[in-house]
Amino acid sequence: MLSQLRAWSEQLRDYARQGRAVLRNVADGNTLDPFPLKEILKGYHKEFLKADFRSGLDGALLAIPQGMAFAVVAGLPLAYGITCSAVACVVGALLMSSRHSIYGPTNATAFMVSSYFASFPNLNQLASMPMLVFLVGALLIFGAYFRVAEMARFISRAVVVAYLTGAALQMFAHQLPVVLGQQLEEASGRPMARTLVSDVHDVLSHLGSIHWPSALICVLAIGSYYGLKRFGKRFPALTITLILMSLIAVAMNKAGLKVATYSDLSFTWRTLLPPFPDFTSGNASAQFSQLFGLALSLAFVAMMENSAMARTLASRSGHNVDPNQDMLSLGAANLACAYLSGMPASHSLTRSLAAYESGAVSPLSAIFSGLVCLVAALTIGPLVAYVPKAALGAMVICVAVALINKRQIYISLRATGSDAIVFLTTFFATLLVPLHVAIFTGVGISIILYLHKASQPSLVEYEFNADGHLAEAQQGGRQHPAISIVHVEGDLFFASADLFRTQIQRFCADPNLRIVILRLKNARHLDATCAMAIEELIRMLRADGRDLIVSGVAKDLYRVLKDAGMVEVIGKENLFLASPSNPNVSTRNALRRAQDILGIKDADVRIYYDSSKAPKP
Repeated sequence: MLSQLRAWSEQLRDYARQGRAVLRNVADGNTLDPFPLKEILKGYHKEFLKADFRSGLDGALLAIPQGMAFAVVAGLPLAYGITCSAVACVVGALLMSSRHSIYGPTNATAFMVSSYFASFPNLNQLASMPMLVFLVGALLIFGAYFRVAEMARFISRAVVVAYLTGAALQMFAHQLPVVLGQQLEEASGRPMARTLVSDVHDVLSHLGSIHWPSALICVLAIGSYYGLKRFGKRFPALTITLILMSLIAVAMNKAGLKVATYSDLSFTWRTLLPPFPDFTSGNASAQFSQLFGLALSLAFVAMMENSAMARTLASRSGHNVDPNQDMLSLGAANLACAYLSGMPASHSLTRSLAAYESGAVSPLSAIFSGLVCLVAALTIGPLVAYVPKAALGAMVICVAVALINKRQIYISLRATGSDAIVFLTTFFATLLVPLHVAIFTGVGISIILYLHKASQPSLVEYEFNADGHLAEAQQGGRQHPAISIVHVEGDLFFASADLFRTQIQRFCADPNLRIVILRLKNARHLDATCAMAIEELIRMLRADGRDLIVSGVAKDLYRVLKDAGMVEVIGKENLFLASPSNPNVSTRNALRRAQDILGIKDADVRIYYDSSKAPKP
């Protein structure tokens, strides 16, 4: 009993040493910068400042009503959307590597919040929000430290292109009732639909309720925006358009043509501040348990939105981005929102693209946008309230259209069959289900197809030729083999275990086969599932009076075999490590070991040939 306890104790200490080594490796490889803005602003001059301020002004005029709209969608007070748009912009810009990212409330995060609390009516939503936003921020910062954002590179770009395309169409569909002046909520007696298909259906079902003055404002706004865009970035097209449409709306209202605007927009510091997260109350642990799953989903969606949009804008502007640095900035923005906003923040697709289109040069544009947004809400709220809803909806539509990249869509559909499947699946998911479900669907399909490709190890039998070199055999081979050398190349992880086992068992069915030499020189990423498959193969062979020898084992594979207790199962005498100086010496030693087992000096060696791997004529 004492010896067993000592063995367990030693094993726990070994696991602790391995854990500390992993943490040291993570810390040593971490490239997070506490203040990346200083590098971005090198060479910054007056013209850049003007461009950032113009872009920030455009973004602020869009952020105020958009923040209010997303607050309504999430079922929260309007002030939460305003302060989230302002606070997330300012705090996130201090830490981000992207030059055009704008943080704030988004349709995906707002929908997730509203649908979750609608499913649990007994939860106090306002009381739970501070804890929820804090958890989202903490998870994002934790993920940034452990470089979780690098996982985004394993997600097919087709997912990103399809998600952005679908999100653009979603934005377009959500703005249709606004630009047409339809009151669908009152007309249908239920909340507005949250998928493109149901939104379009509702709009078409209520064509008779179109408010033509609002539709006219929409047409004039779109014409004004694209007309001003022809003059380049010297003119803030979005800002000028909204001002012109506000003046036109005032004139139309005086003429008796009522146009809906954003009214009642005056706030005070007291109404802007939400309750702070409370970790000392007796409900804190219960809140943590109830909200952790939602916080994890929000953090993942926010990371994906952030990575997708930042990379898209960076590719257009010719800059590089660090996804982990941006994940850190988004986490810090959410932590600030937990105390100053009360609503989760993500990467705003609309406002980020508006910043890029408006000529933003650096993250100072986001800081200007947040400050102007906050000042405007506190001081000139009544003036911003004159902006027609149809005009703002038209600007959202214009920005959404810019998200659609025809060239990238063409490449995604034509490059490979798997890319086309991923794109179409993700795209149609964005049209039929909420965006956060759609992106999980696309990511899932992408990972499944990736695992399918990666889980097909190549098994080819080798032989020593007349020159004494190990080479791939030609089809055929000797008639009565006793020893088979199987060269394994590829990833040996859980997804490939069944295929690996099936291919090995296929040629082990030969009754003349006595020894299998498994050559793992080019095998990678061995895990527990494939280790179990090798153990099952060994037991099957030995039960039939045969044996297995393993050669070409690299250090990382040997460590897995040793930790899994497989060295004892295989037998040290049947395990031959790879030699960097001579890659074939371990297999030759394994062949000698097979000869010793069989009691012969010159074995009749059969080289197994998998006909499924043969090149087609």
